[in-house]
Order: sequence, then structure tokens, then C-alpha cells
Amino acid sequence: MTLELLLAFVLFAFVTSVTPGPNNMMLLASGVNFGVRRSLPHLLGISLGFMILVMAVGLGLGQLFEQFPPLYGALRYGGAAYLLYLAWKIAGSGAPDATGNEQGKPFTFLQAAAFQWVNPKAWIMAIGAITTYTPQDGFLVNVLLIAALFALVNCPTCGLWAMAGSLLRRWLERPAVLRGFNIGMALLLVASLYPILIDVKGTF
Repeated sequence: MTLELLLAFVLFAFVTSVTPGPNNMMLLASGVNFGVRRSLPHLLGISLGFMILVMAVGLGLGQLFEQFPPLYGALRYGGAAYLLYLAWKIAGSGAPDATGNEQGKPFTFLQAAAFQWVNPKAWIMAIGAITTYTPQDGFLVNVLLIAALFALVNCPTCGLWAMAGSLLRRWLERPAVLRGFNIGMALLLVASLYPILIDVKGTF
């Protein structure tokens, strides 16, 4: 891989990782409701899960969509249904109940890693990375390099969203305000379905 191609890919990985998307909306909400420390398994699960997805696409899994287009439709709408479920969970998370106990739990490492496999936007980004930035010479090594670099870039950039959420906690201490924030995050997550359902490429 040439230096120019490598720099172009790093820019691609940064832009697609730092811009709003389902992963980042959930990390922002997690940072507000649970803080950065409790959101770390969620963040690390995203990075590792996506790295494995990129490797799987590079090793040929992505070709299944080309050979069997209905699989992509099933993934797209199945992923959309799961995102609606997550939006519902976010809308009701975080605000204390009548006894003062916190409601909801942050995503675990395995839940966040598994989510990448039903996130249509993650598939689009993985396929784009492999088809656009992976030279055929030494293909296997380049696939592993692309996957590792993507994880190294998206971990700190996605982490900015959890940090931003944590910084907002002091302004969202009132239960009514926090509940309003969570409902807003849920609505933004639902809005992120728009490019999925109209089949437009979205961000990570």
C-alpha cells in the first residue's frame, strides 16, 4: 500500500468514524447516562467488532451480498428493526425511578461487538474500505492492515462522543431533563434509519 493510499484511507476512516451514526448516537447517550468509564466496554466492543467485520468482508463474506441480493435486504430491514428496539431502550434509560435507582444498563463489550454485524451502515463502510482502499498485491496483509487501522482510528474518534456525553451529565442531572435528552437521542437514532431504508450510503 502506497503512502498516498494509506493517508487517504486514514482520512476515510476518521470521517466515517467521527460523524453521526447509530454507534455514535448510542455512545453519546451512554456517556450521559453512565459516564465514560462504564461506557468503555461499549466503545471497545464497537472497535473490535467492526475490525472483525472488516476482516470478514475482506476474506470474502461481503461477496455474499453480490451473489444473493436478498441477503442485503434482510440485513437492512432486520438491522432497522433492531435499531428501533435500541431507540426504545434509550428513550427509557438513565432517568432514576421512584426509589432513586438508575434505570437501564450500558452496552456490554459483546453486545456492542455483535451489533456491528446487524448494522447496515457498518457493512457499507467495511465494504467501501475493502473495495476502495485495499490493493490486490499482498491482499491478505492489506486486509489485516486496513482492519487494524480502522480500529485504531475509530476507537478514539468514537470515544469523543462518549466523552461529550459525560461532559453533558452535569447539565442533565434533573430527571425530567435527562429523560428529555434520552428521548431526543432515541429520535435521532430513529432518524438515522432514513438512509438505510432509502438505500443511501451512510456514515459509521
